[in-house]
Amino acid sequence: MSTTDCSMDVKECYRVLNLPETADLEDVKASYRRLARQYHPDLNPDDSEAHQKFIAIHQAYKRLLEIVPAAKSSPPSPSSSQKSQSPTSPPPGKVKVEVKHRRQGEKVPRSGKSQKIQFEDAPELSPLEKQLKQQSYEQLQGLLKRGRFPRAIALAEGLAQRLPQDKEVRQWQAIVYQRWGHQLLQKGHLEKARIYLKKALRTDPHNRTLWLQVEKDFREIEKMF
Repeated sequence: MSTTDCSMDVKECYRVLNLPETADLEDVKASYRRLARQYHPDLNPDDSEAHQKFIAIHQAYKRLLEIVPAAKSSPPSPSSSQKSQSPTSPPPGKVKVEVKHRRQGEKVPRSGKSQKIQFEDAPELSPLEKQLKQQSYEQLQGLLKRGRFPRAIALAEGLAQRLPQDKEVRQWQAIVYQRWGHQLLQKGHLEKARIYLKKALRTDPHNRTLWLQVEKDFREIEKMF
C-alpha cells in the first residue's frame, strides 16, 4: 500500500480503516486502535509494507476525525457503550498493570492509577532461585517507590539473565522499562523515552495492558513533536 496523505478521499479513509461509510465515531476510534497495534513499526521492524499501512491508517484516522464528529456521531446507546468496553477499546482513565504469574486465558485488571508489579510463588524454581526472586522483588519495589529507575532497570535485567524462563520476571522488566520511559517523557526527553517504551514492548509484546499504557505514552510523544 502506498503512503496516503490527509487529503485522501473520505471513502478511501473508511476503506483503510476497514469500516463502512455508516460507521460512527466510536467505530472509527476502535478500528484505528486495533489496526495501529497490528501494524505498529515497533512490532514489525523489518516490514516496510506494515510501516506504510501504519502511516495510511494514522492519516485516514486524522482525516475522519475532522469529518465524523459532525456527520456521524450520535448520542450514546447500549450498543455503543458495549463497544467502548470491547477488547479493541481501552478503558477510561489510566491503566493499571498488575503483573502476576497468570494461568492461560486469565484476564489482567485494566483500571487504576498506576502500574504495579506483584509476586507469586513459582514452584518450578529451586529454593535458591525462589530466594533470589523474592529478594529482588522486594528491592525492585523499593527502587520504584523511590523513583530510582536506572537502578531498577539494572536489577530487573540482571534477574532476567539469571531466570530467563521466568515469565513473571520478564513482565517486571517490561514494566520497569515503561515506567522509566514515562518518567523521561514527563521530563521532556522524548527520544530516550521512545527507546525505553519500545524496549517494554519488545520485552513483553503480548501484555495487552502494558500495550495500552505504552500506546498512551506514544500519543503524548506525538503531541509534543
